[in-house]
Amino acid sequence: MIRYAIEKDIPRIGELLSQVDMVHHTGRPDIFKIGRKYSNGELKTMLGDRQRPILVCTNERDEVLGYCFCIFQQHIENSVLTDIKTLYIDDLCVDEKLRGKNIGRELYEAAVSLARENGCYNLTLNVWSCNPSAIRFYEKCGLVPQKIGMEFIL
Repeated sequence: MIRYAIEKDIPRIGELLSQVDMVHHTGRPDIFKIGRKYSNGELKTMLGDRQRPILVCTNERDEVLGYCFCIFQQHIENSVLTDIKTLYIDDLCVDEKLRGKNIGRELYEAAVSLARENGCYNLTLNVWSCNPSAIRFYEKCGLVPQKIGMEFIL
């Protein structure tokens, strides 16, 4: 079942955030510290922000199996960008023990539905090149590169 996250979900979301952090830290320890992207306090604040919905997938016992952090973005009267409305997936995670069971696909499809319901032109996200399984997942979902970030380490 997909629903909006509620306050009781915060501890479990925190556990999943730590899993994501470890994937990033393992792949790029030069960039990512061991920690969490959002504190419990930040998560609590985000739960009330309609511009930053958090979707969760739960089992029959209402336990969180995965999440999808979303952000509505729009650049009104920007000198370069058009006024399109975008749903940006800030973070999507499925418990590492439950991957491959279509939970990620369900969360992604729920985000697509949310974007459509809110008149978005597109859905975007960023994925780190050190996470090839995530890249493959998003490609299977039909996403294509919009822009490419590059670096030269000195």
